[in-house]
Amino acid sequence: MQQTRNDPLDRERVRHGEHVIEHLMRRAGFGAGQDEIDDYMELGLTAAVRQLLDYETVPDDVDGLIGKPGYVATTSTGAFAPRTVINDSRQRWLFRMIHSRRPLQEKMTLFWHNHFATAYSKISGALGAEEGARYMAAKPSEDPNQVKGQIELFREYALGNFRDLLVEVAKDAAMLVWLDGRTNVKGKPQENFARELMELFTMGVDTFAETDVYAGARVFTGWNLARPQNAYYTFSYVAGQHDTTAKEFTFPIYSNGSKVIPARSQDSGMQDGLDLITAVAAHPATGPRLARKLYQFFISEVSSPDEGLIADLANTYYGSKFEMKPVMEKLLLSRQFTAADNRYTRYSWPAEFVARSIKEVGWSGFSVNNALGPMSNMGQQLFEPPDVAGWDLGTNWFSSGAMLTRMNFASQLATNQRVALRDLTRGARQSPESLVSFMLDRLTAAPFAREPYQALIDYVRAGGTWTGSDAQLLTKAAGLAHLIVGSGDYQLI
Repeated sequence: MQQTRNDPLDRERVRHGEHVIEHLMRRAGFGAGQDEIDDYMELGLTAAVRQLLDYETVPDDVDGLIGKPGYVATTSTGAFAPRTVINDSRQRWLFRMIHSRRPLQEKMTLFWHNHFATAYSKISGALGAEEGARYMAAKPSEDPNQVKGQIELFREYALGNFRDLLVEVAKDAAMLVWLDGRTNVKGKPQENFARELMELFTMGVDTFAETDVYAGARVFTGWNLARPQNAYYTFSYVAGQHDTTAKEFTFPIYSNGSKVIPARSQDSGMQDGLDLITAVAAHPATGPRLARKLYQFFISEVSSPDEGLIADLANTYYGSKFEMKPVMEKLLLSRQFTAADNRYTRYSWPAEFVARSIKEVGWSGFSVNNALGPMSNMGQQLFEPPDVAGWDLGTNWFSSGAMLTRMNFASQLATNQRVALRDLTRGARQSPESLVSFMLDRLTAAPFAREPYQALIDYVRAGGTWTGSDAQLLTKAAGLAHLIVGSGDYQLI
């Protein structure tokens, strides 16, 4: 960080800038270490946002760091195999959340994972454990048949075109199993995907009729799976299984106002699905609905969305022909995003809590594998949303058992990092107040009220006269990390 004069006003400006960047990194990423904060501070907010958005300019080399010294560890029963072992897939994604130089890409990947909620358990039940992991998490570069797992699809389209993402999701092998598209054939239309396409993925409830669900199911007849040469499953449009008759909807499908997808030949029938996807992406309810979900995820879920911003985001979505990058640029540079009143107004998901706490407390000698069990007990297992609607968000994360698990994880991590924390806090050993101040600065909890702040001071003072010895730091720095990360104030981002 650049040095400033010893003017209290200058120091206050610097601290304000740090608060803004810390807020940005909690929301557009998974928190940040002080070095990262300093780098983004040098850029300033606008340039920092644009760097986060333009992540394609940054090498995606984070997977190559797995297993190397200086990074959080992974633990596997054999060779680390995230392509075929779902436990390893989960570890790799957590590793990426902690160490990726493209934090917004990972944050949007998590957002889409919940939006298009798909559970590994059903995929593995249908195709086997290894195949289930493959279609959920494989990278084309590591798969002999270049299979792209669903999470890689979300990563590729993290800030891409939403309509194009819908098309790819409709053809995704995991989704075709999850919502039974692989069994959707003429004469026996399967309604699951058509229903969720309208109700969950785009327009929302009360925007369509049951007749639209049936018509939509017929639209996607023949969008099935095939397994050529017994090697891998892939999307296959089976022309002979497509319903070629016209399909009528209660909302416009085409720009001329027509509500009817015309009868087509079997060979041309795939266009039916493309037309419907374009229609629901362009539906007047889809833009505002996406804007509200993004508002709740990135700005606040404790207050009503700003209707003016919702309209601006929706207009940007339609005006850009469904591109998400300009939508997110407008959101992250909005006054609502940067407003001090909207800091700490989101309840952290378990994945966010775990990744941020590891980034802020430390990871030397710690394995992300040790976070998977606690995360599940907190209510979130990656690649395993509970149903098609995704996880139950907000305060619903915080049952008494889930909060106890968060507190216990804070203790586990702090104990593991006690030596590193002792070394880190030697410069703040002068007094209990300086130690508490240092730890609150590093761990970026919501501002503590006077009484809990005093309780932290009393904790450091307890046990004898404060000397700032290494022995005291070994105990007290880790204890403070436990108390702060396990506090209610830390659960907000």
